[in-house]
Amino acid sequence: IDVSIEAVKMKHEAELMRLPNVTGVGIGEKGGKEVIKVFVTHKVPDSALQPQEVVPKRLEEYETDVEEIGVVTAQT
Repeated sequence: IDVSIEAVKMKHEAELMRLPNVTGVGIGEKGGKEVIKVFVTHKVPDSALQPQEVVPKRLEEYETDVEEIGVVTAQT
């Protein structure tokens, strides 16, 4: 049974948000497939992170896509 990407995102969002540099989690598209987008202030090589700090390549049946967006500040 397919789990919706929204359900997978919601299930994993809190743990993803605890990872270093992660500023947001969303849903997007990559290569015509739905992916879970993980937004980071800056990309860091996996080798510079502890294994538990690396964004997983996939969450259940959905791939993740890490996107560097810099530091987000609220626009006032």
